[in-house]
Amino acid sequence: MSKSVVRTSKFRHVFGSASKQCFDGLRVTKNANDSQFCVVNTKFLAVVCEAGGGGAFNVIPLEQTGRTDVNAPRVTGHKGPVMDVAWNPFNENMIASCADDCMVKCWIIPDGGLTDNLTESAVDLMGHQRRVGSVLWHPTANNILASAGFDYLIILWNVGTGEAVTRIECHTDTIYSISFNFDGSQMATSSKDKKIRIINPRDGAIIKEGQGHAGSKACRVIFTSADRLFTTGFSKMSERQYAIWDTSDISKALKMEMIDTASGVLFPFFDFNTNMVYLAGKGDGNVRYYELVEDRPYCFYLDEYKSSAPQRGLGILPKRAVDVPHCEVMRLYKLHQKGLIEPICFKVPRKSELFQEDLFPPCLSDEPSLTAEEWLSGKNAEPKLINLKDGFVPSSRPTFVAPEKKVVEEEAVPKGERELLKAYHTLKAEIKALEEKLATANIKIRTLEQK
Repeated sequence: MSKSVVRTSKFRHVFGSASKQCFDGLRVTKNANDSQFCVVNTKFLAVVCEAGGGGAFNVIPLEQTGRTDVNAPRVTGHKGPVMDVAWNPFNENMIASCADDCMVKCWIIPDGGLTDNLTESAVDLMGHQRRVGSVLWHPTANNILASAGFDYLIILWNVGTGEAVTRIECHTDTIYSISFNFDGSQMATSSKDKKIRIINPRDGAIIKEGQGHAGSKACRVIFTSADRLFTTGFSKMSERQYAIWDTSDISKALKMEMIDTASGVLFPFFDFNTNMVYLAGKGDGNVRYYELVEDRPYCFYLDEYKSSAPQRGLGILPKRAVDVPHCEVMRLYKLHQKGLIEPICFKVPRKSELFQEDLFPPCLSDEPSLTAEEWLSGKNAEPKLINLKDGFVPSSRPTFVAPEKKVVEEEAVPKGERELLKAYHTLKAEIKALEEKLATANIKIRTLEQK
């Protein structure tokens, strides 16, 4: 009689636990966009919040846990609801945001957090004709930012100059997600037309194209290595699935597996140090995690963190900031429906307090490998890595110098679109002023009627 073989893996016993160091009292956005609404770096936590008459998000220093004041200062410069936010991986004080007002903005957050509402952005990027759904920073080149709009357009920006450097116009329907590969030389996208595309981000040319998940709901895509894509989506019967693809041929998935029949969009989070993927669905209470391997069956289910509280979104802490002495390999910040943010820590159970080299190989640094100009000229480079054995020490670089706003407005937008955008924003401002006057007049009328 043959004995069953147990697969050996150092991550087979990874377990997740909720931390008591939570953030509470936040007015979370009710926006229906399939965004995480919560992003974190080694200094700050940013959460998209509900705001009347415009868009705003909170920025909280990580050490300021507990209840957040209802009147706490926020970033309030957008004229429409904020759709997505993303921290610059090479500048811990810079965050990009996009909104319903067709604008992409970059903000500088002072050390220690905000002391007053921040209304003046460092850079305004105008180029989209409809609302902008997502923003993503380049993984190796400094100041390169990608934005995807509901105008089926992806624009790559040089934030240092405020210029649009590439306009990718190969999509014919809503863009659900964008992802760079490890060195940023390729970009993968998922779209409402159910296709997965691999694109050259410098010129917008399609490298590969294939049919993705058959369902009509949102699909997400991420690179997990130079030759692998990982996607989450839905089948024709609205079953949630994950799939693994070979980038050399994405006409058919290497593996596609059904997960469950829930309705929430699944967000994949990949950790290249451990080759683990964490799947968390909107409205779910649990987080599943898997280990990826090169050969068949390509993906092994490990376990799941279970909770009865549904999540609105999740943010992932950079690997360089995890609790190394306690063998923490991942930390997710879970955004609850009622304004609570709860850190979920995933650890490998080990008794030794010595540095575990097999769990913590060199991870992503906070230094860019290339300047924006070097990357645009065609140069590629692997991301810089750091060793966590002696702890993480932030790199010191010159302060970001914002370009003139006039340069951003005039050069980033083609001539034919500039006047239309200006007229749109002028009209929105006039409508807002009229609404304020109307509200004031209504208060006066009610006061007179009471008298």
